[in-house]
Amino acid sequence: MKKITAFSFILIAFVFGVIFYQKVELPTVWEGYFTKNYYGQFGPLTMCVELLIAGLYLFKNNNKVNFSLALFGFTVLLDSIFTLFGLFPNVLPFYTKLIFLFCAVWSLWLAFTDTFKLGRITFWSALLSFALGNVVELFFNLW
Repeated sequence: MKKITAFSFILIAFVFGVIFYQKVELPTVWEGYFTKNYYGQFGPLTMCVELLIAGLYLFKNNNKVNFSLALFGFTVLLDSIFTLFGLFPNVLPFYTKLIFLFCAVWSLWLAFTDTFKLGRITFWSALLSFALGNVVELFFNLW
């Protein structure tokens, strides 16, 4: 079950990562690299990287896996909540948001129940993953 979950996370992250990377538009002028629109394109790609790292940690039985799973889960949930309340624009396609939400709920469940016995997440690690999830969302949506 652990290898199937890890492989699924890696595959989902890789497929959507390639899709989002292909949609990145490079500016034609130097000043374009310092705009909100340019950096905002990398928000979905960052979620893919978080899921990829969590999947790789899970595949290798790394004890950092629960922190990574919680970080991904909180980032996606915060993105959905901020979008739902109209605080930030929706940058993810609907099908991607659904798949990421499913993965996020599954990731948070795995992280907080320590299903694979890789080390229960501590209160401070959970708090840090929540804070970093906020930082990621705010950086790509407010900067």
